[in-house]
Amino acid sequence: MNVQIYSTCPQSKDLPADEYARAVADTARWSEAAGCTGMLVYTDNGIADPWLVAQHVITATERLAPLVAVQPVYMHPFTAASMVSSLAYLHGRSVHLNMLAGGFRNDLLALGDPTEHDDRYARTSEYTQILLGLLRGETVTREGHWHQVHNLKLAPVLPADLMPEVLISGSSPAGRAAAADIGAVPIRYPEPLGQESTDAPSGGGVRVGIVAREDTADAWKVAEERFPSDRKGQIAHSMAMKASDSHWHQQLSVAAQGQEVTADGEPDPFWLGPFQNYQTFCPYLVGSYDRVAAAITHYLAQGTRVFVLDIPPSLEELEHIGEVFRRAGVSG
Repeated sequence: MNVQIYSTCPQSKDLPADEYARAVADTARWSEAAGCTGMLVYTDNGIADPWLVAQHVITATERLAPLVAVQPVYMHPFTAASMVSSLAYLHGRSVHLNMLAGGFRNDLLALGDPTEHDDRYARTSEYTQILLGLLRGETVTREGHWHQVHNLKLAPVLPADLMPEVLISGSSPAGRAAAADIGAVPIRYPEPLGQESTDAPSGGGVRVGIVAREDTADAWKVAEERFPSDRKGQIAHSMAMKASDSHWHQQLSVAAQGQEVTADGEPDPFWLGPFQNYQTFCPYLVGSYDRVAAAITHYLAQGTRVFVLDIPPSLEELEHIGEVFRRAGVSG
């Protein structure tokens, strides 16, 4: 079964400057040792530049692919293509792309960009078509709504075997349409198990954190110690949701917590505690290896082939996650 697993890079806002470079390198090495395809590198107005972080990831590892979040508002598609080809030229390594349409609404407004949700996806689609055309070695001419380029060509040329994998958020209809338009893998936040809406997309990938142990109680103890209830975080979450037009975030905000006991005697593994306390941006699956593996198997049965995990706190934690995937029939 061809499954890709990405970890996520620590964010500079969460660590002192004198610790951040080491944390990035450590997390990249753990991810590589655990067999991950790559590591997502976030971008927004308040954290270190993802392309510079990606270069640090490359120099710290042998094969791990940085999955760089690309915000079209930040740079021209030629510049993004040049980053990919230049890193390949310097290091002989692939860089994967996580195409963004949104981000924090106030970040976009601060940059003078009031573009509405669905139009942002149309812009990202146009942007990505130009970017990928350049990376394929084409001479690109396009009179688009958002970008106009004429006989544009990229150098150095990107080797064909280093073409990036392309991901994009695909929870909303506009996101799914953009994914189909550019041939990207649509990534969604999964809904509570067994409560998926009738229009929930199949296939693609999911963004989810995992805490698992042999014993259910041990897993929940670890999860609740790592993500304790936080009133300040809950207030910050509420304020952020009021300012967000993200389909992903609104979808999670209305999802039921649902800690009911399931047929196998374990609590429902789908947990929104970290999201609701503004500690992370994805749901978690928590429980025994076998119960969480059953949830992963559920996603695999829906056609899911890409999993984007949360920031791992240690190599040991990634090894626990690896055991879940092994029990779900995914080899590392």
